Amino acid sequence: MDNPSKITEGGIEYALGKFDGKSVIYDFDLILIYLNAKGKLLFGEHFKIYDDDLVIIRKLCHYLIKDHKNCKKDNIDPDKGILLSGPVGCGKTSLMKLIRHLPPLQRPYEIIPCRNIAFSFNHLGFKTIEDYGNTKFFCFDDLGIEPSGRYYGKDLNVMGEVLLSRYELYLQTKHKIKTHATTNLNAEELEERYGNRVRSRMRELFNLIAFDKNSKDKRS
Repeated sequence: MDNPSKITEGGIEYALGKFDGKSVIYDFDLILIYLNAKGKLLFGEHFKIYDDDLVIIRKLCHYLIKDHKNCKKDNIDPDKGILLSGPVGCGKTSLMKLIRHLPPLQRPYEIIPCRNIAFSFNHLGFKTIEDYGNTKFFCFDDLGIEPSGRYYGKDLNVMGEVLLSRYELYLQTKHKIKTHATTNLNAEELEERYGNRVRSRMRELFNLIAFDKNSKDKRS
C-alpha cells in the first residue's frame, strides 16, 4: 500500500512522520516543514507560518490526523467539524485551504464563500439549499457577513437554512459527513445573525477553534 506518512509536492517528498505498516506516528515539526512548503506553492514565496499561530495549527493538525489523545486534551470532538473564528486578516481562510492537504488518504473539503451561496439562492432559489445540503464535505468561508437571500420576493437567511440542512445530514450519516466554516463573528454575533435554533445546531456541528482577538493582520 502507499505510505501515508509521505507526501510528494513539486517533485520533492516530505515525511509527516513514521509509518509502521498499520498507522502513522506523526511528527509535528515535520508537518510544519510540509505545510510551509505547501503554503509557498499555494500562496507564493511570501507565505510563512507565524509562531503566534502554532497553537491553532497544532489543534487543527491533531483534528485532521485524528490524534484522539491530543484532541481530548484540546477539548476537540473528532466527530464534529471545525468552526475557525478570528479577526479579519488573521489567516483563517488560508489556513483552511492549506491544512486540507495534510491527510493524504482523506477526502478534502471544498471551500465555498458564504456570499456566493447567498447570491446563488437569489438566482436558483431553494435548489441552492439542496445543493449545499448534499453529501459533499464543505468549508463555508466568512460565515455571518453574507447578505440575506431574496428569491421571488421572499427573503431568507440562506446560510441559516444551509446549516440546518447540514445538521440533518450530519445526523443522517451518523456524523460521517462533516461541515467546516470560518467566521469573523463571535458566539453572540452568530446567534444574533442566525437565531438561537441555528446557533444550537452549530454547537453540535462544530468544534470552535479561535484565534486571539488581537491576532495581527497578515494581509499587509
